[in-house]
Amino acid sequence: MGSFTKWLGAGLGFTLGGPIGAAIGFALGSFVDKFEIDDFKQEQIDYDREQPRRTAQRQSNTQSGDFEMSLLVLASIVIKADGKVDQRELNFVRSQFLSMYGKERANNAFKLFKGVVKKEVSARQVCIQIREHMSHASRLQLLHFLFGIAKADEFVSQKEIEEIKKIAGYLYINQNDFESIKAMFYDASGNAYKILEVDKSASNDEIKTAYRKLVKKYHPDKLRDLGEEHLQGAKEKFQSIQDAYEKIKNERDF
Repeated sequence: MGSFTKWLGAGLGFTLGGPIGAAIGFALGSFVDKFEIDDFKQEQIDYDREQPRRTAQRQSNTQSGDFEMSLLVLASIVIKADGKVDQRELNFVRSQFLSMYGKERANNAFKLFKGVVKKEVSARQVCIQIREHMSHASRLQLLHFLFGIAKADEFVSQKEIEEIKKIAGYLYINQNDFESIKAMFYDASGNAYKILEVDKSASNDEIKTAYRKLVKKYHPDKLRDLGEEHLQGAKEKFQSIQDAYEKIKNERDF
């Protein structure tokens, strides 16, 4: 195993190839003194050699390193959606990396991220690669993180929303799931219902059913294979669902 995957800890799988691998390689080229670029290229060769077998045996679980690289590339797309790179958004990305990975790994990840930001990447091609290898629960978690980045500067522009919505479509995340996660980042009237994916006219029984359904869909245990470092975001998303349910319960007194 080369130094790059050793740094990632959990290793890389599908993100060594395709447009994500190309973006990673581009970023590495900007600070090759920190990594053995030949090791990375050899790992890409090894990955390509194994690709037919990997395609035939789709992995149902996403590795931590693959999730991390997917996150880096998609975040670089969203952060540029409004035509500028805001320092507050960069600070949010860095703080998230720190909370997930610790100082040393976060510093390396953020340095790689700043290299990826400089490259133009096709959101559609990246999402196709992610969609073919990543579970639905993991893709929902990616979307949650992207909204966090957009909200970091305390203002979500229409262009950022459109970019995230486009990414959601490419990732085969439906409109209800998109609106539910989006509502988790706003404090507006009716958002509790949007989070639970129900109308205000829904009956109490319908709300209870919707809540139980979302508890199963968003339970953090579905992302345990990603490693402890990625569970905090899953827990935050899960808590938003519980808070929305409690708010509606208190309003309706049931």
